[in-house]
Amino acid sequence: MQFRPLGRSGLQVSPLCFGGNVFGWTVDEPTTFSLLDAWVDAGFNFIDTADVYSRWAPGHMGGESEAMIGQWLKRSGKRDRIVLATKVGKDMGDGKVGLGSDYIRRAVDDSLRRLHTDVIDLYQSHDDDAGTPLEETLGTYADLIREGKVRAIGASNHSAKRLAEALDTSERLGVPRYESLQPLYNLYDRDVFEKELRPLCLEKGVGVINFYALAAGFLTGKYRSAADVDKSPRGAKVVQTYLNDRGLRILAELDQVAERYEVTPGQVAIAWQMAQPGITAPIASASSLDQLQELVQAASLKLDADALESLSQASAEAA
Repeated sequence: MQFRPLGRSGLQVSPLCFGGNVFGWTVDEPTTFSLLDAWVDAGFNFIDTADVYSRWAPGHMGGESEAMIGQWLKRSGKRDRIVLATKVGKDMGDGKVGLGSDYIRRAVDDSLRRLHTDVIDLYQSHDDDAGTPLEETLGTYADLIREGKVRAIGASNHSAKRLAEALDTSERLGVPRYESLQPLYNLYDRDVFEKELRPLCLEKGVGVINFYALAAGFLTGKYRSAADVDKSPRGAKVVQTYLNDRGLRILAELDQVAERYEVTPGQVAIAWQMAQPGITAPIASASSLDQLQELVQAASLKLDADALESLSQASAEAA
């Protein structure tokens, strides 16, 4: 496994990150434990979650994913084999939202308790909070790093303008900066990252751990018509967002490249992302050992220049 540096944080991460949004939602505890064991035993070390996962599910309060990962860490003893990332800032209910100092301090302690760990390797601002001064947020993170509760910080769902402001603020204050960005990026969702965010991340040396690497399953080829909508809870959104002429063109090219390499379309989609400038580790999830094995194999797939270019052309957005 060739690890990659995450920004300038000093953290070294596997070239693919396991997304923990499924834990405690569509994946039960025994399956979660087997997936995480298999992930680490295959040589990967990067796991991403958030305090809000999976508050959207009926009867859930948030914290389910962190709690399940925490139970796995407690039972497995594999804490020193992973880089553990979580997030704060999305609405947890009862006024628990945002990036104010008091709330971050309460939230980080809650996450540490659920995760059964003394330190979070990468603590990320899940959403931008324009109502809280960057000085307050970044100063609080600096304190948490000094206290040993957090090793490095990152940003998620930030515009290029706001990320640049945050980086400038850290430099001005002399405090730790956002070392990673978690943006939406995949073969279909390219425009915002490539035009606005990637140039900034490359210039500043910020690591990129993009989410929706498989476009909610669309890039696996699972959804090819409206009739496929009932295949998973994500189906309706996939059909609305991706199932159009451009989406079908992308699937057709994925099929062709996959056939040439004798792999699956999803593996090709991930390999294309891993080869893109500025990308550190795409985030993808799996709900079965078979799906996880596909991710493991995708991490070692190297596409040639012709395959990369044909995929880029097929997925190009209209000017």
